[in-house]
Amino acid sequence: MTEIEFHSYLVVTIFVAAALTFVALFFVTAPYGRHLRAGWGPTVPARIGWIVMESPAVLLFVAVYSVGDHALSTVPLILLGLWQFHYVYRTFIYPFRIRSSAKRMPISIVGMATLFNCINATINAHWISQLGDYPDAWLTSNALIIGASVFVIGWAINQHSDAVLRRLRGPGESGYKIPRGGLYRWVSCPNYLGEMLEWVGWAIAAWSLAGLAFAVFTIANLLPRALANHRWYQDKFADYPPERQAVIPFLL
Repeated sequence: MTEIEFHSYLVVTIFVAAALTFVALFFVTAPYGRHLRAGWGPTVPARIGWIVMESPAVLLFVAVYSVGDHALSTVPLILLGLWQFHYVYRTFIYPFRIRSSAKRMPISIVGMATLFNCINATINAHWISQLGDYPDAWLTSNALIIGASVFVIGWAINQHSDAVLRRLRGPGESGYKIPRGGLYRWVSCPNYLGEMLEWVGWAIAAWSLAGLAFAVFTIANLLPRALANHRWYQDKFADYPPERQAVIPFLL
C-alpha cells in the first residue's frame, strides 16, 4: 500500500465514523456532561479525560507535521497555527476552566475520542505538511481567506458561548440555569455552532478531503448532541424560551 493509499484509507475511515456516529447519536446520547449516567463503565475526572483525549490533536499533530517536506512553508504554517490555536486551548486551558472539579467522564468515551483524535491529527497534519500542495499564491486564494475568516468567526462564537456558560453559576452554586445573551438568544448550543464553523472554515482553508472529513465528523457528532441538549433544556425548564432553536438560528 502506497503512502497516499494509506492516507486515503484513513480519510475514508473518518467519513464512515461520521456516518455511524450521526446515526448512533439519535438513539443513544453520549454519556458525558449533563448526560452522564451509569452503565458506561469506570469513569475518570472530566479534566483528566479532556486532557488525555485531546492531547493527540496537539502533540501528535505537531509530530506528524514536523517531518513533512513542506513543514516550513508559509501556508502550511498558517494552517498549523489555526489548528493549534483551537486545540492548545481546548487541551490545556479549557479543562481547568470547568467550574466543577467533581465532574467525571467514562473511560470508554475518553478511549474512543483519543483514537479518533490520533487518526484525525495524523491525516490532517500529514496532508498539509507532506501530501498537499500549497504554493505561496495560496496566501491570497479565496479558499484561505474565506476559510480562515469562517474559522475565526466560529472560534469567537465558541469562546463567547463558553464564557456565558461559565458565568451562569456564582461561587458555591450548583445546578443548571438557562443561558442568556449572545447567540443564546436564538439557539440552545451556540458553542457547538461555533465549533462546527471553525472546522468547516479550516476544511475550506486546507481544501482537502482530510479537512472535509473532520468537518463532516464534527457536524455528525455535535448536531445530534445539540438536539439532545435542546430537548433537555425544554424538559427541565418550563419557561424555556420557545423561540430558540437547537443550534442553527431560525432553522434547526
